[in-house]
Amino acid sequence: MMSNTTHTWPKLEYHYLKDTIATVHMWTQMIGKVRLKKMPWINHSWQVTLYVSATGLTTGSIPYEGGVFQIDLDFIDHQLQITTSTGVKHSSALGAETIADFYNELIGNLKAAGVDVEIYAVPNEVDPAVPFAENTTPCTYNADAMQIIWQALIRIHNVFTDFRAGFLGKCSPVHFFWGAFDLAVTRFSGRPAPKHPGGAPNMPDDVMQEAYSHEVSSCGFWLGGEQFPHPAFYSYCYPTPAEFSQQQVSPPEAFYSGEMGEFLLTYEVVQQSAKPEETLRQFLQTTYNAAAITGNWDKTLECDLQGLKE
Repeated sequence: MMSNTTHTWPKLEYHYLKDTIATVHMWTQMIGKVRLKKMPWINHSWQVTLYVSATGLTTGSIPYEGGVFQIDLDFIDHQLQITTSTGVKHSSALGAETIADFYNELIGNLKAAGVDVEIYAVPNEVDPAVPFAENTTPCTYNADAMQIIWQALIRIHNVFTDFRAGFLGKCSPVHFFWGAFDLAVTRFSGRPAPKHPGGAPNMPDDVMQEAYSHEVSSCGFWLGGEQFPHPAFYSYCYPTPAEFSQQQVSPPEAFYSGEMGEFLLTYEVVQQSAKPEETLRQFLQTTYNAAAITGNWDKTLECDLQGLKE
């Protein structure tokens, strides 16, 4: 198991990680849907996201009748933890079981903790979308693999947070979307955008249209899939000017995918770099520049507030 004190970036091999990714993806969908149900709607669906924590992934505080509660996926002790502000704590081991078993356990533990919630128990942004309670296919959870993924997310989270600090305008938190299972941060120009066409699998069009109601430049990290089995960083903008794809970005290994409509940089390039953080910052900044230049964004939206710390 990887040391929690190392500062190196772990190696990520999709084919070693993919079964654990598939399992934890469904777990995060259930937990995210609990947050969706209990939270007021916040612009661009920010209320549904999870966050990288010192132990794994967390919902953060969620309002309920007794105060607040939170759900954590602990990737150190490998537990599902539910904690309420009334002092109730429930935990259970993460392990290789079915998605249906995890769903029943989650709902049961929430009820035991005094949290009354009924979710739409079907996954989003995946196809096919098998209802959680009916998904009895045995699933895989490799604790070592998940800790490697989490350690990578920590390092990426820190660079994304530093990048977010350089923007004066409206900007999302650095947050983990359970729909596509990606970590992201999004900047906004402040101007309305054309109506989004929607079209994401098992995702209502009106949710997509609210998410993209204003012009964005968004960057993130995705762990890969069967069509592109490589963990990768991405950057796109909406709407997308015709010249966006033609802009020069860094590092040299970054490229524009016409099929996906975004710039990509494989995680491997960053991980093997002599200075991974700097390499990733180059990608984030230059792809934002591509969006800002071709979209004619206000230059004064960028800032440097680090002097306030001195």
